[in-house]
Amino acid sequence: MSKNTKLNLQNFLPYRLTKLSGVISRSLAERYSRQFDLSIHEWRVVAIIGETPGLTARQVGKFASLDKVNISRAIDKLEKNGRLQRKVMAHDRRAYSLELTKTGEEILNKIVPLALEFEAKLMDGFSETEIGTIHTYLNKLDHRAEELVSIMKEGGE
Repeated sequence: MSKNTKLNLQNFLPYRLTKLSGVISRSLAERYSRQFDLSIHEWRVVAIIGETPGLTARQVGKFASLDKVNISRAIDKLEKNGRLQRKVMAHDRRAYSLELTKTGEEILNKIVPLALEFEAKLMDGFSETEIGTIHTYLNKLDHRAEELVSIMKEGGE
């Protein structure tokens, strides 16, 4: 392997983003688990359904970047704990939409201020311009990553 092709993991963007995401997710999950008995996956489902009620499990999985197994487990546990309900969809009796129950909404209302407080602490020291730039770059990375996934699925490079 030539020196030019050596991977420097600490500067490899996918690794750095994954590492940062993991640190943030674990920190939030620890707090939510302790206070609300929610896993990372369950928290994501609650947040997504709270923002957009009526989504299907597949739609939530896409938004949360979770596979079918993890989404199914999270939904099952949330439903079992009375935090989420499934409603059969009129146009397809085999499909169902997801909505938070009153208990789920109460939990979400307690979590949102904690999440926003964490985000504010994370972004402390960044100017409004820098925060805008971060969001711009993350949006561009999201878009490009989606493009690459599509290209790879089609067999291109």
